[in-house]
Amino acid sequence: MDFQPSERCQEFKERLTVFMDERVHPAESVYESQLRESGDPHHQPAIMEELKEHAREAGLWNMFLPDPTLGAGLSNSDYAPLAEILGHSFIASEACNCSAPDTGNMEVLFQFATPEQKEQWLMPLLDGQIRSSFAMTEPDVASSDATNIALRIERDGDDYVLNGRKWWISGALHPNCRIMIVMGKTQPDAAPHKQQSMILVPLQTAGVTIMRGLPVFGYDDQEGHAEIDFKDVRVPASNLIAGEGDGFMIAQARLGPGRIHHCMRAIGAAERALEAMCARAVSRVTFGQPLAMRGNIHDWIAESRIEIEMARLLTLKAAWLMDTVGNRNARTEIAAIKVAAPNIALKVIDRAIQVHGGGGVSDDFTLAYAYAHLRTLRLADGPDEVHKLSIARRELAPYMPSK
Repeated sequence: MDFQPSERCQEFKERLTVFMDERVHPAESVYESQLRESGDPHHQPAIMEELKEHAREAGLWNMFLPDPTLGAGLSNSDYAPLAEILGHSFIASEACNCSAPDTGNMEVLFQFATPEQKEQWLMPLLDGQIRSSFAMTEPDVASSDATNIALRIERDGDDYVLNGRKWWISGALHPNCRIMIVMGKTQPDAAPHKQQSMILVPLQTAGVTIMRGLPVFGYDDQEGHAEIDFKDVRVPASNLIAGEGDGFMIAQARLGPGRIHHCMRAIGAAERALEAMCARAVSRVTFGQPLAMRGNIHDWIAESRIEIEMARLLTLKAAWLMDTVGNRNARTEIAAIKVAAPNIALKVIDRAIQVHGGGGVSDDFTLAYAYAHLRTLRLADGPDEVHKLSIARRELAPYMPSK
């Protein structure tokens, strides 16, 4: 594996770094002010639309999509360092049209949608005209096992009818959200991994009711995490993605690249926390000396650097394997990074919070919000325990007695 970024990756990194320094970081306080002044936690600040225009002009748009005609044509290995840079700011990914859950949804539509579905939904998403959500998790079943999904999708003539409830549906409260990809059960009597399907459901469809937004540790994300009730929701049969029983397969295809994106953004957040930790340690004086002179602070800084480097290298290896041998053959590494990166980022942020004292748990700094956001990654796209189970099974397989 060559750790040297490709020429295209390096060129994108340079342009993106300039964009972050000149546009994104100065806009963070403006974004927060506009959001707060609106009185609506899900308001779309005007500064975001300005950032989107600047990102388009800078050629930093849809960088996640490997297709050269609709996206930037970057490989997983090329995009991973860019995702890390985006992770330095909580508004950067949306500014470049590279934010979840849209990225995963666009990848699903790109790979599996019909030409009509692409025209109606993929193109507006790629253009940044609308946002989307992905409805998989349910409140009444352990959704870490996707075969438990209970929402029913039943054929009725030329339509499908949906009944059930979803929650933690990220993006559904964003004012620009227009479409959901919903995973549900179409064939209860089929094999466990062929019971589920995915279907497109416009957010304004009759019978779709947003019950509430779910805060994370008291924070309301601007895009929102919604609990949604589906009662006799009727959509055309042409809204089905791929075929009946293909839902689990689509989910697996969707989650591979998304985990790379999540993990590299988490590493970017950890880097920003380490920077904040070092700056704070130098500037704060206790008992006559800067905090930076304390041995335990040295340990925290050194351990943070070591752990960030380990997580980055493991994630880059996973991205490289996905590019060279495919997602299926990179399953162990993908599962490993999904456990490692969020946990390491949380450790680094927690140390930074401690060095900031009372300020660290306040909203005066970005650390408390970053911790709340990253804590969800230990659950999103599968909890740690499921990924560890997957890794352990593959490690044990050669030693298990043959049947």
